[in-house]
Amino acid sequence: MSLPCSDQSIRPRKMQSASLPRGVEAVQCWCGDVCKVKEVTDFSDWLGMKFFMCANYESDPPESISAYVRPPSPPPLCMYYRWIDTEMPDWAVTEIRERGRRAWASLDLEERREKAEAEEKAEQKKEWEDYYVEQRAFLDEMKRKN
Repeated sequence: MSLPCSDQSIRPRKMQSASLPRGVEAVQCWCGDVCKVKEVTDFSDWLGMKFFMCANYESDPPESISAYVRPPSPPPLCMYYRWIDTEMPDWAVTEIRERGRRAWASLDLEERREKAEAEEKAEQKKEWEDYYVEQRAFLDEMKRKN
């Protein structure tokens, strides 16, 4: 496990609730509450990694029912989070490789399609030019005969 952190620049942005891994005990944050376990779902260098996060870390205030009825304000935000995993799980590494492979294959396919379209367009242009030359020659010959 890593040291506790409050650095917002490296905090994951997309996450989901996760279960506590075997052999890992729950920890308390700086405000004394038991931390939640989260898993990174963002396609980043942390995909699939689990971490502890204060239950008050990112509390979304409840939506008000009307303009006159306001729900109680959320508890103060605690900026505590701590990585449980120090490496990405195998499935996440495989997912990143597969997405990269698909992206390159898609790019390659797109480039080949563009090249084929350009070649086809050039071929059509050449055919039209040949046709125009042929027609011009035919018309010139007809003028000479008359």
